[in-house]
Order: sequence, then structure tokens, then C-alpha cells
Amino acid sequence: MADNLLIVAARMTAKPGKEDELRKTLMGLIGPTRAEAGCVQYDLHEEQGKSGSFLFFEKWTSKQALDEHLAMPYLKHLFSVAPQLIEGDPAIGLYDQIG
Repeated sequence: MADNLLIVAARMTAKPGKEDELRKTLMGLIGPTRAEAGCVQYDLHEEQGKSGSFLFFEKWTSKQALDEHLAMPYLKHLFSVAPQLIEGDPAIGLYDQIG
């Protein structure tokens, strides 16, 4: 049921000059993540008029499914390169769908 899904919104901004590299890195997460058993939706967006400003909108079957996602090798790679590509810390929010 949709109201039992865990919703994730993750926003991040590329460091100046790193927009293309971060975009390519984030795009590489989509295929493997969508194949994960607990993934319901995993979409990457780029803010209009703000190259390098990205938003992942995600739906997961459970917190456990999200935790398993975060332990995947491709996510660990993102975490390892994030300091070179991302300005500051990503803003990550966990939500319950209420309507």
C-alpha cells in the first residue's frame, strides 16, 4: 500500500566545475538501484535553470530496504567521491506519504 512506503528526498549541489561529473555519477546509480528488490521508485531530477542542482525522489518498501540500498557498492562509491563533487552536505529527508 502506498501509505506504507518510505519516501526519500535527497538534494545535492555540485561543486563549481563538477556538474557534469556529478551528473554522470548520479545517473549511474539509477539502473542498479531500480533493480533492487525494495525499490519502488528512484528518479533523478535537475533543477530548472540551476545546472548541477539535483534531487533524488525515491520510494522504498521499508527502512530496511533503504538501509540495504545504502550499503550497496555503488552507493559506497558515491559516498567516497562526494566530498570532491558535492558542495556541502546533501539534504536528505525521510517522509511518510499522508495523502
